[in-house]
Amino acid sequence: QLVKQTVQISDFMIFPSDWARKYIDYKGVNYCIIPNRSSEIFFNNRKDKKINSEDKIKIVTHHWSKNKKKGFDVYETLGRFIKENESRLEFTYIGRYPEDCSTEGIKIIDPQSDVSLSKMLADFDIYMTASLEEAGANHVLEALAAGLPVVYRKDGGSIQEYCSNYGIEFDHSLESLIQSIFSVDNSYDLYKKLAMSYNDNLDDSITMYLQVIREVLKWIN
Repeated sequence: QLVKQTVQISDFMIFPSDWARKYIDYKGVNYCIIPNRSSEIFFNNRKDKKINSEDKIKIVTHHWSKNKKKGFDVYETLGRFIKENESRLEFTYIGRYPEDCSTEGIKIIDPQSDVSLSKMLADFDIYMTASLEEAGANHVLEALAAGLPVVYRKDGGSIQEYCSNYGIEFDHSLESLIQSIFSVDNSYDLYKKLAMSYNDNLDDSITMYLQVIREVLKWIN
């Protein structure tokens, strides 16, 4: 609602995804899409690794916010599944985790600096996010920059837009999530290659912002 109010007094709108524009039903023509980008540091530690059939599949996600729409219900469900089934899966959560959510089957790591996080992410096999309706999801962009295929929730908003070429979506069921994880595992060389090909960098977005600013200044002058 606040964004909708802002639109009424704005000369030009910049959306971090086309999903964000559609979500508020924006029909104007004075806008552009400038996707969010990861800090360059996340590209520095990526590893071109493989998974063997006997290896554990190391899954990771990370969030700063404790907002429920980050998908903690799904993380709890996956953790319990791992604990009860002793499967090939390992799940690590990096960041701030709600005190009222179960940590069964989940390894919790406190929030990290960008430097430390970039090194940690590169050691995992698959990135999983259960976030809902994110306008410009930075966490998945950091994962892609680190070279990780992404398993993402179909209602993730910008996440689907950012990750559709680099992973597989799942719906709200545990069965769909597990199926998507093992689908990536079964074709890991392909999905890893796709993730390693991701090279959208922050300089591209900066250039686009500068272009918009120059154009708006022309209108003013």
